[in-house]
Amino acid sequence: MKTETRHALKQDKLRQAAATSASWLGEHRTSAARWSVTLGAIVVLGVGSLIFYTFRSQAANAALGAALDIYNAPLAQAGAPAQSGTYATSSARAKAANEKFLAVEKQFGWMAQGTKAHYFAGVTEEDLGQNGPAEAELKIAAGAWNRNIANLAKLALAGLYERTNRDAQAIDIYIALAGKPSDTVPATVAQLDLANLYAASGKQAQARATWAKVRDADKDGAAGSIAAQKLAAK
Repeated sequence: MKTETRHALKQDKLRQAAATSASWLGEHRTSAARWSVTLGAIVVLGVGSLIFYTFRSQAANAALGAALDIYNAPLAQAGAPAQSGTYATSSARAKAANEKFLAVEKQFGWMAQGTKAHYFAGVTEEDLGQNGPAEAELKIAAGAWNRNIANLAKLALAGLYERTNRDAQAIDIYIALAGKPSDTVPATVAQLDLANLYAASGKQAQARATWAKVRDADKDGAAGSIAAQKLAAK
């Protein structure tokens, strides 16, 4: 086949393809336009959602940070002049911080900062002797998808149960935490608290067995050292 002939056939195929595409576009012009508009709307919605979330996240971080500043604020020295940012008593500080944490969880409850606010609200309510509200807040934080936050809340909840004579519930939590530890609550921390609870309730054999487990698992660490000291003292 001559070069001229092949070139002509190629040009014919290109014209046919262009004509077919143009025909399809003409027949489906409305659908194509609608699809383009829909795609554009999805992109705009996605960008808008990202901007909104970023803005809300920054606001949540600022609100939680302000509450934590109060929670960590220094107490006024006895006999010293009152200074801005200090509190006369730990109860006054806990009350002020608690109000801020409750405000954060109310405004940003669906965000990670809101979950952290539930935890700190529970801790400050416990500091104020409000065990019922503290338990409710800590249970919410304990159900968080973030294990670091959830385990902190569970540890605080176990301590609350222990202080309110619900040892069986506290023991269950300590055992569960030891089985599923996190960066915030290592297994050895939960086991030390469990051993101390056993010892306080007169279960010396179980306490010693738990301390021995911690000592052997953390020979060069702080938890292992504490466990060894407990065993030596008993």
